[in-house]
Amino acid sequence: MFEQCRGTIGLRQVYPRSVVEERSPGGIATMYSLARLGTEEKVLCVRGDAEGFEGEPVDSDGDSIMVCPLTASNACELRARLAWLRPVPLGLQTSAGCGDRLGYATPGHIRAVRTVGGIAPILAQQSMRENARTGRTPQEVMDDAMWGVFEEGWRDPWGADADHLKTTADIDLCVAAGYTFYTIDPGDHVDNAAHTDELAVLREKFNVLPWQQLQDYPDAMRARYLSSWARAGATGEALGLVFDEVSLLRAACKYGEALDHTATMYKHLVAAKGGEPFELEVSVDETETPTSPLEHAFIASELSRLGVVWVSLAPRYVGKFEKGVDYIGDLATFDAEFARHAEIARTMGPYKLSIHSGSDKFSIYPSMAKHTRRVAHLKTAGTSYLEALRAVAKSDPTLFREILTLARARYGEDRASYHVSADVTKVPDQGELTDDALPGVLDLFDGREVLHVTFGSVLAIYGDRLRAVLDTNEEVYYDVLKAHFVRHLMPFAGL
Repeated sequence: MFEQCRGTIGLRQVYPRSVVEERSPGGIATMYSLARLGTEEKVLCVRGDAEGFEGEPVDSDGDSIMVCPLTASNACELRARLAWLRPVPLGLQTSAGCGDRLGYATPGHIRAVRTVGGIAPILAQQSMRENARTGRTPQEVMDDAMWGVFEEGWRDPWGADADHLKTTADIDLCVAAGYTFYTIDPGDHVDNAAHTDELAVLREKFNVLPWQQLQDYPDAMRARYLSSWARAGATGEALGLVFDEVSLLRAACKYGEALDHTATMYKHLVAAKGGEPFELEVSVDETETPTSPLEHAFIASELSRLGVVWVSLAPRYVGKFEKGVDYIGDLATFDAEFARHAEIARTMGPYKLSIHSGSDKFSIYPSMAKHTRRVAHLKTAGTSYLEALRAVAKSDPTLFREILTLARARYGEDRASYHVSADVTKVPDQGELTDDALPGVLDLFDGREVLHVTFGSVLAIYGDRLRAVLDTNEEVYYDVLKAHFVRHLMPFAGL
């Protein structure tokens, strides 16, 4: 129907996977489609019951079609009508978070998931820090992902991650936007110094932990872990994990206040959701020191005692997880340590182990999939932005050259909030490169990191131009994203 009306409405393209017909309980048929106007703007077309949508009615051969802009109001109305456009909890199924800083990546993500199979995608995922740098709101992130789901006709379950939440105000914003997966980040409350403190200092810190909020007492915790540590019939000895005074106090002092913060955030979230289903991830990955298997077990045991229910946990693993590049560290050491974490997650849960800053960590995906038995969550974010730059390099070399020049200039300052080790002098100047060589900058360790951490500066100056290039050359972007994400997902699908 929409193809027949293209000339009358002025459509340039109808996205075939988006075309869907639904019947109301009264038997009224309504057809929906995503299309492009001749001016390149994407619109929603509604033929039939268009009540509640904002747009302009257009007559075509006796039929009235409402042509609607992709506004928040129209997204809300479409979600209310088509249940598969609403995110849902995903349980223990292998899942992948597909962060999208620009709002254009979801179709590419879906094509990768569709190709590989067996992976549940989290298609709306953004941290509040990233939102601040991109100028987007949680609702805008949700709506952009939903339009991508609609465009691709994705009918299987998908999730929405309110990532790295630090305050109850952040929770409220994301609850209002309909997120289903909430990542609590208590990293600001982790005492990294406790990792190396002397016993006398640990004893002093232990005695002044927020015991009332933790619903506990120093002597009770000592007795619980030093004499008879057990949970649901699974003893620490069975896991090969035994606490002594130093290891207990180190774990308690390092994570005690973080556990209190997590429990407080969880209780607020439960109340805010008002009975609606949701999933919780606890993330302690953005800390200076690794989470040992013994500390992981302590965190899981205490969260359970405090009544927190979670589906995924992200410890700080051994080695370096820098942004947009492969794992840095000894692979054998990581494999052995990760195997212990996976055993704990199975025994004390089960729950998924999550790997944050998971973009491009190709060397450890097989280990992660093997030891978790694919009860795992892979979280990516910046890699989709980097592949957007690859698409720009292919489609608009002039713009990419300007972006590269700015990134090299801004890296020294913008890297301050990241754990990265790129050397900007190893990133070629744009003047040294032919147009055909520009995409190759995205294959360099130093190039990826420099371009990754400067995204805020780039978007502040070139954001509109960058989005316009992606909009005009969307298939180029979708193709590079699909290829890149298939590499990420294959190990978790067992291919």
